[in-house]
Amino acid sequence: MADAAAKLLAGNLVAFPTETVYGLGADACNAEAVAKIYSAKGRPTDHPLIVHVASMGVLSEWADHVPEYAISLARDFWPGPMTLVIRRSKLARDFVTGGQDTVGIRVPAHPVALGLLEAFAQIGGKGIAAPSANRFGSVSPTNAQAVVAELGEYLTYQDRILDGGPCDVGLESTIIDCTGDAPEILRPGAITEEMINKSTNIKIGSKFVYTDEDLPGITINGKPIEIQAIRVSGSLENHYSPKATVLLDQSPLPGQGFIAMAGVVSGEGVIRLAEPTTHDEFARILYTALRAADEQGLETVVVLQPKGTGIAVAIRDRLVKASRK
Repeated sequence: MADAAAKLLAGNLVAFPTETVYGLGADACNAEAVAKIYSAKGRPTDHPLIVHVASMGVLSEWADHVPEYAISLARDFWPGPMTLVIRRSKLARDFVTGGQDTVGIRVPAHPVALGLLEAFAQIGGKGIAAPSANRFGSVSPTNAQAVVAELGEYLTYQDRILDGGPCDVGLESTIIDCTGDAPEILRPGAITEEMINKSTNIKIGSKFVYTDEDLPGITINGKPIEIQAIRVSGSLENHYSPKATVLLDQSPLPGQGFIAMAGVVSGEGVIRLAEPTTHDEFARILYTALRAADEQGLETVVVLQPKGTGIAVAIRDRLVKASRK
């Protein structure tokens, strides 16, 4: 951890595990280091990064104003798979925020990530800017081997990849807009609308909610999904995409990959990539299964989306984006 933290402070990159996906980290206060993230990922420079910190105690350093409901969310769900978007302080510069007056902050719940953040703080680091450790728009890595496959050729001998095993959640963090009178979900994840409502005692909605009736759709009650004004990670219409074409809620044909809940029959000649027994397991193995399709050279993957609320909402969000070419 001391070596990796020193590499960060020197302006190098460190890929590290979180409970959601692996991140590609740089010193959030070093413009040249952050530029290396954009270069390695092939990421547009106006697409903001999430700043990872060791504890909610430093939230005020990054924020100009933190509403009471945001403090409640931080107390209840940090460390955890939740990013809060808040009005930025002077510490958050344009090269991290994409030129916006907001910044996304998260305290991850992984011992390796927290150990790295604590070691970095001990030598003066304020936070680690870290998007997912993959090429922009492709499937996020949930193990160290996937990071090597995605970014190995774009990293230098001074950079580091920390192997913390497979990620527990498997989908990116819930992103919550905390700049208004009430919280609003900008990207669904493991911290659900129901959990946010209970924590804040504020009934909220979401710009990214898919109901059973909407499957596999991209509308809510027949109306197009509203696109948020604040740019955040994973907000583009086409994202989380493997090389294979992803088709939703269809009957798979022989030679096609297939992902569906256990108990769903695959059919003769269909290549079964995953058959999770729970929605949590579905989220955890989804990206690995999509990567397996590319490794096997499959042209098409059919996915039967899970129905219901909870993390199933986040799964459908990722799959709808992955299906767009």
